[in-house]
Amino acid sequence: MEGAGRVTLDSSGLGTYDVTWASRAEDPQGRTSPEELIAAAHSACYSMALSHALAQAGSPPEALDTTADVTFQPGKGITGIHLSVRGVVPGLSVERFTEAAEGAKANCPVSKALTGTTITLEVTLA
Repeated sequence: MEGAGRVTLDSSGLGTYDVTWASRAEDPQGRTSPEELIAAAHSACYSMALSHALAQAGSPPEALDTTADVTFQPGKGITGIHLSVRGVVPGLSVERFTEAAEGAKANCPVSKALTGTTITLEVTLA
């Protein structure tokens, strides 16, 4: 509870970040947590999977804005992840966008790695 550490993004060289219990369960104060790193990985992977699926179906998106909110409860761990995606995809119906979004949620590699966690999705087509 009092310890601290650092996580380094070695393969990309993009930086080193402080990690502490407080950043995980209390107040980040400029530090990160494993849950924030999972959220970043999940939202990036999800966006890539959705963009690819839409392009393969002949409807490449103009823009996708994805967030992932990871819920962490001390003593229980990660209890859920909520993905939210807002897309700009000209000519695509809400139903087709929602279908593609659900498919990306089920099939992106990070979602597959997190199958023990409840993942929910909110979809908005602009």
